[in-house]
Amino acid sequence: MINHAGPRVLALLMAFLMSLSGCGGDRSASNDVLRIGYQKWGTLSILKESGELAKAFQSRGVRIEWIEFPAGPPLLEALNAGSIDLGHAGDSPPLFAQAAGIPFVYVATSPPSPDASAILVRRDSNLKEPGDLKGRRVGFTKGTSAHTMVLRFLEKNHFTLADITPVYLLPADGRVALETGSIDAWSIWDPYLASAEQGSDVRVFASGSGYVEGREFYFASRRIADSAPERLTEFLNELSRVKTWADNHAEDVNRFLSRETGISLEAIALAESRLIRYDAQPVTDELIASQQSLADRYFELKLLPRRIDVREAVLHLPFEGNP
Repeated sequence: MINHAGPRVLALLMAFLMSLSGCGGDRSASNDVLRIGYQKWGTLSILKESGELAKAFQSRGVRIEWIEFPAGPPLLEALNAGSIDLGHAGDSPPLFAQAAGIPFVYVATSPPSPDASAILVRRDSNLKEPGDLKGRRVGFTKGTSAHTMVLRFLEKNHFTLADITPVYLLPADGRVALETGSIDAWSIWDPYLASAEQGSDVRVFASGSGYVEGREFYFASRRIADSAPERLTEFLNELSRVKTWADNHAEDVNRFLSRETGISLEAIALAESRLIRYDAQPVTDELIASQQSLADRYFELKLLPRRIDVREAVLHLPFEGNP
C-alpha cells in the first residue's frame, strides 16, 4: 500500500517491521552468543552462508546467532532494543538511528558500488530530463540510500524534494506501484533494481553514479563495543576474509542469493556484476565527512529531529583491512 503519511512514517515502519521480524523484545546479552542482524542481500548474508564465522567463533566457545531483517532501519532499532550485537545498512539508516539516540558505532564499511542504485521509470514514460520529475510521484523507502539518491539527484539538478511528491514504499511495493502507474518513478537498489530491469518494462532514468556511493556500513551496539572490542576485531577479521571465499564460490554465491531473495539467477548475476562489497574497509575521515554532510542536509530539510556529530558514533578498531 502506498503511504503518504507525515514525519512519523519511519518510526511506524520500524515498529511494524520489528513485529514481523520477531526481534522487538529486549533480550539479555550473553557472553557465549554473538547475535548478528543481516539482510538477505548483503555481505553478512554471504558470511552466514560461508560458515566461516561460525567456525572461527566456535573454537572460542561462542555461538553465532543470525537474525534476518527486511531493511536497515528496523535492524538498527534492534540494536537499541538489545536484540542484536552487530548489523549492516546503507548510508541513511544510521543517521536517523543516531538522531534517535540509538547507541551504536560504525566499525567498518565496504567499497563503493554506485551503479547498484538507480531511479527507474516505465519504458514508455515521457520522463526524459531531470526537470521532468517536477510535480511527479517518486517512490522510495524513507530513510534509506534510495532516499539519498532522490535527494542528491534533485539537488544536483537544481531542484528539491519540495518539487516532487514523495511516496514512501518498501522495495516489494515499489515495483508494483511503478508497473501499475501509481508512481511515476522509483528509486531503488540492487538486487531489486536488477530484478526490475530484467522482469519489467522499465528503463534507467538516472544511475547512482555521481549521486550515491552504494556502500554497506557495519555497526555494533555500544554495549559490545565497550565490553568486548576484541570480539568485534575477530568479527571484522572474518568479514575481511569472506572476499576470498566469495571469489572462490561465485556461482554458489549467486545461487544462494537467488534462493534467499526469490529473485532470478540472471538478475542476481547482473546485480553481483556491479557490486564491489566483499572488502571490509575502515571508516575514514573522508567517509565521516560525507556522512556528516548528508546528516546536515537531512536536518536542514527537517527530516532529522536534531543535529548529530557522526564522528561520535565511529569506533576505529584494528583488523585485517585496517591494520
